Amino acid sequence: MKPSIDVVIRLADALQVSLDYLTGNSDLELDKPTLERMQQVAKMPDADRKQIFMVIDALIRDFNAKRQYAV
Repeated sequence: MKPSIDVVIRLADALQVSLDYLTGNSDLELDKPTLERMQQVAKMPDADRKQIFMVIDALIRDFNAKRQYAV
């Protein structure tokens, strides 16, 4: 017997993970606060989202560069 979608959603909420992570469709564990932030970003106008992702991309680039130089 398969669990109903409501049960699965409640389980994901209780564990504070995404449904994709819970069902094995993703190995990326996103916690509830991160998911909520992404939902807020998704509601923003395109120009604002692009700025947010430019900042995130720059931070990721800098993080990766620091890791490379630390070796």
